[in-house]
Amino acid sequence: MGWAIAVHGGAGDISRSLPHDRRQPREEALRHCLQIGVEALESNLPPLDVVELVVRELENIPHFNAGRGSVLTSEGTVEMEASIMDGNTMRCGAVSGLTTVVNAVSLARLVMEKTPHIYLAFDGAEQFAREQIHLHCRIFQGVEIVDSSHFITPENVERLKLAKEANRVQIDYNAQPIQNDTKKEKPCANGDSQIGTVGCVAVDSHGNLASATSTGGLVNKMSGRIGDTPVIGAGTYANELCAVSATGKGESIIRGTVARDVAALMEFKGLSLKEAADCVVHERTPKGTVGLIAVSAAGEVVMSFNTTGMFRGFATEDGYSEVAIWSDAQVE
Repeated sequence: MGWAIAVHGGAGDISRSLPHDRRQPREEALRHCLQIGVEALESNLPPLDVVELVVRELENIPHFNAGRGSVLTSEGTVEMEASIMDGNTMRCGAVSGLTTVVNAVSLARLVMEKTPHIYLAFDGAEQFAREQIHLHCRIFQGVEIVDSSHFITPENVERLKLAKEANRVQIDYNAQPIQNDTKKEKPCANGDSQIGTVGCVAVDSHGNLASATSTGGLVNKMSGRIGDTPVIGAGTYANELCAVSATGKGESIIRGTVARDVAALMEFKGLSLKEAADCVVHERTPKGTVGLIAVSAAGEVVMSFNTTGMFRGFATEDGYSEVAIWSDAQVE
């Protein structure tokens, strides 16, 4: 048994013709964040600290749909959400509807540690963030507030424009201009995180586990919509057996309680991590809707998806690491 870590940058209909300038930055970012996690685990940082640290870094990279790169609602605003969970204690925290908090995952951890609750959303979550900062300093335990315009990137303004013009089409990694061809069937905008929800799972050499996930949600989503990311047991879960972070179409992941089902199959049916993850992804969830990363207490790593691709990577104590997108694990 040794430490292991896995990260993802979203699952969806990722074409193999994805332009190099849209693919390479995400691959490099995943390698960078993996290295941060590896160094933290080698320094004996607890897995809960590791997953928060890695997801914070992913939130700060605008190539992903979380934090700085969060996609826009139908009203042109951001509504970010995140969750975090510790496997040993099963303590967890979650937030939704954030518009000014730089790192949603850190606020989720503060909810876990500083309140009697698990989940705060919208005005209540923002007020809690302001209170914590006011009580301590400008930035408290990684929580910083900025003007909401910080999150409005030109790329996501264009994504929203295209989505509206195409009747709420979910813009995927290709982000190609949409032609006004009424003869062509247009895909439905029911997909979460196809441009990069982020997540991290980690286990240390003692078998301690943790998971964290963060997202901006769905392009052109209705204001107030909540996806799977902050729902414990759907987008994020950790116990003494495994830690799981999911990505894909949020509504499908919530219906399938995807992250919890992986742990439940291990707990109640005695399946291995790979057997449990593959069962949930390939047998119990509609094709094209979900991807997940998971680690077990024994240091096993699984990255399973039923979408075209999933930006993902992992590293283990024995020195092996990989960053890939498609099922044949092409590594650059």
